[in-house]
Amino acid sequence: MSDWTPQTDRARLWFEALRDRICAEFEAIEAEAGSAARFDYLSWKREEEGNPSPGGGTRGLMKGTVFEKVGVNVSTVHGRFAPGFAASINGADEANPGFTATGISLVAHMANPHVPAVHMNTRFLTTTKAWFGGGGDLNPPLPYDEDTAEFHAEFKAACDAHDPAYYPRFKAWADEYFFIPHRNVARGVGGIFYDHLECADEAAFEANFAFTRDVGEAFLAVFPRLVRRRMGMEFTSADKQRQLEWRGRYAEFNLVYDRGTLFGLRTGGNVDAILMSLPPEATWS
Repeated sequence: MSDWTPQTDRARLWFEALRDRICAEFEAIEAEAGSAARFDYLSWKREEEGNPSPGGGTRGLMKGTVFEKVGVNVSTVHGRFAPGFAASINGADEANPGFTATGISLVAHMANPHVPAVHMNTRFLTTTKAWFGGGGDLNPPLPYDEDTAEFHAEFKAACDAHDPAYYPRFKAWADEYFFIPHRNVARGVGGIFYDHLECADEAAFEANFAFTRDVGEAFLAVFPRLVRRRMGMEFTSADKQRQLEWRGRYAEFNLVYDRGTLFGLRTGGNVDAILMSLPPEATWS
């Protein structure tokens, strides 16, 4: 199996600390709305025959007044990919199926349709190679150009601090990835998506870890601002219907195309934690 390294532990500790800060900020927003909603945490352990240390994770879930349903998950798992799946993963194959993965994954579905839903995740994987991946994208049922521009500006600043080529590259990757081919529509208004930032040596690990931390900081800086801006707005039944229809599209993407969903299910993750990304209510015409 792929070794569990000090690099994995450093990434794990960051993802867990970021989870705590995000959850505290989201609970503070609920309190501002007069809600006592808090995150409920459920720890789970992965099982794999012949593996004494398969790892596990913690699902954090909150249902409140502002956040109709928000999940913030962290996990660190260790084991072997199934033979048919290994070849699809960077640095793995049937002869080298071992992996270690740690990461944070977040999806927020909002009560007010004027408040955008959002997705964010960052992760560190080790096979015969080691790399970071992740990103964030905004998913408003009722888009506002101001919000879209602000969201992108925050992630562009994070990218530009490391490499001016990152933002155009990772924005384009998000536009391509977060697309629903069978509907011929984008899932939302985009953001950034990156993968396979390889860590061939310690210097590369430090650079890519620093960038991944800045992606997390960018999310924490911008999304709560957008929530506070829109959460008190009046909305109509037509606005709510638009949100429910949009959520159906979101569910379709996550069940049919999302790599993270597939990875979690194919590596023995907790099903409820994996599918926390699905909206609490949706409509199909």
